[in-house]
Amino acid sequence: MKTAIKKTVNLFLVITFAILIYGCSEDSSDTLEMFNNQDDIVNLDDNATILLEDSEALLFMLEEEKLARDTYEYLDKTWGLNQFANIKKSEQTHIDAIENLLKQHKISYTILPEGIFSNQELQNHYDSFVIDGAKSAVEALKIGATIEDLDIKDLESYVSLTENNTLINVYQNLICGSRNHLRSFIKGLDKKGGTYTPQFITQDAFDAIINGSNEQCN
Repeated sequence: MKTAIKKTVNLFLVITFAILIYGCSEDSSDTLEMFNNQDDIVNLDDNATILLEDSEALLFMLEEEKLARDTYEYLDKTWGLNQFANIKKSEQTHIDAIENLLKQHKISYTILPEGIFSNQELQNHYDSFVIDGAKSAVEALKIGATIEDLDIKDLESYVSLTENNTLINVYQNLICGSRNHLRSFIKGLDKKGGTYTPQFITQDAFDAIINGSNEQCN
């Protein structure tokens, strides 16, 4: 019985990780390749204990990824830019990955309707983002860059605070996705003559991301 349960948990983690990779990749075939090549699957630690701090981090990141998805949904309807249309789908897979971890560890959570957040700071961000992002396409792209900038900073902080290997793997892949998203928004800004100055990560870290190539987040 214990062996069967462990196999079930391992399969669940593989599926969760595959969903995450799909959201970070530009090509859904990456997901199929993962299942066809078992050597590429990261060995997630399913015996690690979820601490209270880890639970709180997951609940916060669930809403922060929702902040990105909801904002991009609004800005996509407003401006119809490819960045928002594509990246909002990726943000949904990020939400799904975190939600699966919450379910696995039986952590109670609620996903509120679009544009509504239990965390007041995130609610304030959303309210500000949709107002500023509606001013122009350039401002909208700056909002996208701001969200990914914030996301990277928070995720890197949580990586440094946890010893749970499963969470570290998931957070690092979310960071990888956010780096790709940030590059996409900055490229869009460059084409429209706009600029962005990092607000949360350092200028050196920002420059390293922007000067780097898109990554395969697996």
